[in-house]
Amino acid sequence: MSSTFEPSLSTSTMRPPLSSADAPSMADSLPNINFGFDDLRDRMAKFTIRFDNFIEQGRKRVLEERNQFRMNVAELQEDQRMKKKDIEILSLKTNTHQQTLAKEAAETNEMQAAIASLTAQRDAQNATRETLKQQIADTQKQIDARLAAQRAHAKHIDAQSRFNIPELDFWTSNLGLLMDGAGLNDRLKFGFTHIDDRDWTREAWFELDTSKREYEIRSCKPKLEKEKMERVLDKLNETRDLRFLLKGMRELFVEAMNE
Repeated sequence: MSSTFEPSLSTSTMRPPLSSADAPSMADSLPNINFGFDDLRDRMAKFTIRFDNFIEQGRKRVLEERNQFRMNVAELQEDQRMKKKDIEILSLKTNTHQQTLAKEAAETNEMQAAIASLTAQRDAQNATRETLKQQIADTQKQIDARLAAQRAHAKHIDAQSRFNIPELDFWTSNLGLLMDGAGLNDRLKFGFTHIDDRDWTREAWFELDTSKREYEIRSCKPKLEKEKMERVLDKLNETRDLRFLLKGMRELFVEAMNE
């Protein structure tokens, strides 16, 4: 009446081996939460369109205003130079006239002609001076108007940026997104935490170069396969949708850290 106890049989029926492909993962044990991805995608798409339009329009406007400002400054400098030169010429002629008047008092007729000529030149110089003053005043008004428009635009952008904060709250609070400047113009740094199952504080990051029409990733940590990153960049440059970049790069970081 002896019986044989087989622990291996009971264990195998109660728990599958850890190497099985059907073993539940940590993500399957988490509660199913609806994060509203459809609404987020729509909002992020709109935000990306507005962001790209703002960058493009801003570049054109700044370039046009800078070129126009340089032209105006050059014209003012040239006008000032000519005015100074005309004043110097007039001063020289006046001195010469005074010396001639003192030395050649007998030549009244010639001196009267010279005086008439100088009077005409003085009138012309006065007219030119008034014209230049009016041009300078008009240019100053244009500069003031542009500065006021720039200040109003900056105030509008500052007010608009407050509405963009909720759109990024989901990425920063739920997916561990970090955004910062990379120390260079047209360069952004994106970072992620909570992607390494062994260390939630471990950070992965990449730098996005937006100086060209086709965006590029200049560096990243940890290193990723170039072909996979290029597929993510192709999708970004094709759609101009920033959410594809964030989602794709986060997936690549998760895959690289948990291999």
